[in-house]
Amino acid sequence: MPDRGRGARVRHPIFARVYERIAAGAERAGTAEHRQRLLAGLAGRVVEVGAGTGLNFRHYPEEVTEVIAVEPEAYLREASHTAAREHGRVRVVEGTADALPLVDGSADAAVVSLVLCSVPDQDGALAELHRVLRPGGELRFYEHVRASDPRRARWQRRVDPLWTRLAGGCHLARDTEGAIRAAGFAVEDCDRFLFEPCALSGLTAPHILGRARRH
Repeated sequence: MPDRGRGARVRHPIFARVYERIAAGAERAGTAEHRQRLLAGLAGRVVEVGAGTGLNFRHYPEEVTEVIAVEPEAYLREASHTAAREHGRVRVVEGTADALPLVDGSADAAVVSLVLCSVPDQDGALAELHRVLRPGGELRFYEHVRASDPRRARWQRRVDPLWTRLAGGCHLARDTEGAIRAAGFAVEDCDRFLFEPCALSGLTAPHILGRARRH
């Protein structure tokens, strides 16, 4: 996902179109099943940060009454609007991860999928998610992360500066689970696995999928 600057317009028109094609291919390779696992059991009012093209929308359970889908990149946000027309519970809004357009404690759950890799300030984004969740609210996360294998992790660190410039601000070597814990969330479940939907995805293969709760 592209960078999210505080209160600023986000435009990555070339990368957004490339990402749209990559995401569609990954869906067929298994990401759709991961999204279904990510969202299973949610209910009430949900904020989704970095909605992209709206690929999560069809997986929300019936118990979810409203989804506020935040997407800062103009091209991706328009694609989300198109996807949202098929799902009456979804409202797509412009916003950034470190300045969410919600009041304190107004969401029952928050969803991030393949977005915490690219926010400019990961700690700030997680602090915002903590702010808008009600006490006891859930954070669902699905992210590619720093490898636990030292050799792969070294390559991630070496390639990261170039990768970040080419991939709309995406970082390869973030310890996202650690950042979630540091932000005041209690991680209740975290599945770590390798996912390589294509031959070029070796550096982004380490993934986590799980849930955490605001104390």
